[in-house]
Amino acid sequence: MLHFQFATLIRAPREAVLAFHGRPDAICLLTPPWQPIQLLRRHNSLKAGSEVVLRVWMGPLPIIWLARHTEFRGLDGFVDEQIRGPFRYWRHEHRFQQNAEGTLLVDDIACTLPGAPVTHLLLGWLVRLQLRSMFAYRHAVTRRNCEAPGGMAV
Repeated sequence: MLHFQFATLIRAPREAVLAFHGRPDAICLLTPPWQPIQLLRRHNSLKAGSEVVLRVWMGPLPIIWLARHTEFRGLDGFVDEQIRGPFRYWRHEHRFQQNAEGTLLVDDIACTLPGAPVTHLLLGWLVRLQLRSMFAYRHAVTRRNCEAPGGMAV
């Protein structure tokens, strides 16, 4: 199992961070421009049971990724899990931890790559590298939007 965590202080209340993640266009805003992802369907909710369907490209191959929100914790965050997609297992916990300076945004991912355990040894470093660049981008976008006056930056 591969574990990845990325955390950033957002100088805004948890309500703003949760509201940003709940925007209908959030997944599009949070997708780095270098990642070929197409949003096919999204429920406009972070509540348990809502789903997001994406088309992602692994090289030249398009793959459908279905993620379902499995837990909604209100201001504390939410969890989504892959139902169908490129990983054998994928669980993504979004945590919003209030502190004196704002909200600590924590993305915590546990995943298993397809194939034999040797796949983790050969490709685990590459997956971590890609996750690090993706979440650096996502957190920068979240910070820019949530810390902007009125929370309306794009």
